[in-house]
Parts: sequence; structure tokens; C-alpha cells
Amino acid sequence: QSELVASGGGSVQPGGSLRLSCAASGPDHVAIGWFRQAPGKQREGIACISFSDGNTVYADSVNGRFTISRDNTKKMISLQMNSLKPEDTGLYGCAAGSPTPCIYYNGFVWADFARWGQGTQVTVSS
Repeated sequence: QSELVASGGGSVQPGGSLRLSCAASGPDHVAIGWFRQAPGKQREGIACISFSDGNTVYADSVNGRFTISRDNTKKMISLQMNSLKPEDTGLYGCAAGSPTPCIYYNGFVWADFARWGQGTQVTVSS
């Protein structure tokens, strides 16, 4: 069983940056993704990276502003978030356990994740 621990959240002004990290202990992963959930909205997948070849997938809402990266030896992934907007506010977490890589679907990132970690809060406001 793996444990997924996200960190690095906080409060920033619009246009600011944050860097989130996810420590993914346990078995080797096919891919690890970041999701977020805003108040009153459904959880959405926003970024994903394959551990084997580093292939990345992004949701339309964050493409060009967020960058996901991995450190295979440490089993950690990071999410660099630039040009943050108030609509980026939400609870951010990481997920793993999918038997197949992530795909881009209807503007979002999707995979059959089996494990979801607890999130870290990101608040963007002036």
C-alpha cells in the first residue's frame, strides 16, 4: 500500500507562484497525478506524469502555467504553479495506483487512480 502526502500549499496573490510536492511511498507507480477541488465543485484532474518516460498531461485550465515534474529516486513529484488566478483556489492533492498512464479527456486529466492522498490548501486572493 502506498502513501501519498502533499505539501507546499499556502496563500498567494493573483499572479504569484507556489510549488507543491507529493511524496509517494509504496510500490512503483505507473503515473502520479495532481487533482484539485474547489469549494462547491467536483474534483478535477489537472496534471499527471508517467514515471517510466516522463510523459506529461495537463488540463486546459492550467496548461502553460503549471509544470509537473518527477524525481524517480525519491518517488516524489512536484507541481510548479505560476501565474496563479483566484479560480485556482482549492484543495490540491496527488493520486496514484492507476494501471495505465493518464490521458487527456474533455479538457481534464483522467486515470483510473486507486489511491488518493490528503490535500494541501491553495488560496489565491488579493
